[in-house]
Amino acid sequence: MGAVRWPRESEQFNVIRRKVAEMSGRDITDVRVVVSPYRICPLGAHIDHQGGIVSAMTIDKGILLGFVPSDDSQVLLQSGQFQGEVKFSVDEEPIPGKAAKQNGSNHLKGSFSTQEECSWGNYARGALYALKKRGNNIKQGIIGYICGAEGLDSSGLSSSAAVGVAYLLAFESANDLIVSPTENIEYDRLIENEYLGLKNGILDQSAILLSSYGCLTCMNCKTKEHNLIRGPELNSHTSNENNSPFKILLAFSGLKQNLISNPGYNSRVAECREAAKILLQACGNEELEPILSNVEPEVYKEHKCKLDPNLARRAEHYFSENNRVLKGLEAWACGNLDEFGKLISASGLSSIQNYESGCEPLIQLYKILLEAPGVYGARFSGAGFRGCCIAFVEAERASDASSYIKMQYSQVQPELAKQMDEDGLVLVCDAGDCARVI
Repeated sequence: MGAVRWPRESEQFNVIRRKVAEMSGRDITDVRVVVSPYRICPLGAHIDHQGGIVSAMTIDKGILLGFVPSDDSQVLLQSGQFQGEVKFSVDEEPIPGKAAKQNGSNHLKGSFSTQEECSWGNYARGALYALKKRGNNIKQGIIGYICGAEGLDSSGLSSSAAVGVAYLLAFESANDLIVSPTENIEYDRLIENEYLGLKNGILDQSAILLSSYGCLTCMNCKTKEHNLIRGPELNSHTSNENNSPFKILLAFSGLKQNLISNPGYNSRVAECREAAKILLQACGNEELEPILSNVEPEVYKEHKCKLDPNLARRAEHYFSENNRVLKGLEAWACGNLDEFGKLISASGLSSIQNYESGCEPLIQLYKILLEAPGVYGARFSGAGFRGCCIAFVEAERASDASSYIKMQYSQVQPELAKQMDEDGLVLVCDAGDCARVI
């Protein structure tokens, strides 16, 4: 693993430790902290649920969960985003699907109505559900305080997966469980797919659990195989982030929406599966699971004429994006950020034209980023129905790019821009590391 940059001994880090010590009556030195970073997906948009190949890396922002074992079965949680407490026992049996009906699947501020705020602990219950379902013996609860990076909630940076991973690591640590990252990828999938009813893939939790600073994480979502690809410019394993030739820009649209409440996401998944079903039937392989990774590229080229225009666009996005990922991995390994950036921007365009996941403010923001000084490439982050855009930018021009983006977006979307703090409209980030317990 490369050098760890986040979190340093920040005020937020120390506040969390003091808060848990106060809640539990323990010494501050007894408090453990889960660091669960947010992730970006430079290439591999919307293809993880089809078993595609994706790329990802974490950033130096995310979820911090301070906790101590409760020494009994009780769980007591407080949040930096919400008032009140969540209390339950690890002896309870969480009911899958109940949380989805309550529509309280996203922990972070900005995604809830007043009614939903009382359900902000659903991810903790989901973690208990996942661990128990796979036969883990959970006898000890936790006393914890969880807090997300300010302003990054509902932004398309996989904050929900970061929360789920944080609770998993806390319960495992408190119960002295040794769980591999690949096992936790499956556990977090159970939280989101079964307990919360979201039909997403495994990209988010894979990036959070497997990433290493200076590397691009490549994940085959069909075989679950992964590898870390280091860019030549970071081969020195230096702890000085200023050696990095790029920064990561996060540009926020001001739109916030709970992913599970948007029918666009699950409907796109269904359309991809329908396209796969038709293509597999056309080649006599209808017995295979209807996901596009089970369709050979040659079969797609031969039989894509059988798809209606809507399904054809979804399939075209999958096959072209999978190809962009493979080319992008080569460009990254060679240190060719210009080519890497062009592929990112092409991914963004396909998300708009073929996957049809954008909306006017996000598309405007995407186009502004493409014109910003020093930007190698840009695309939507997350599902693309709300949130932010990401961009790779030359390190020495990140400040100029930020100023340009703020000015241009304030002109085309003045009302949305006014809802955000000016300093928070664009954030400059560095690459991060994997989730871990400190």
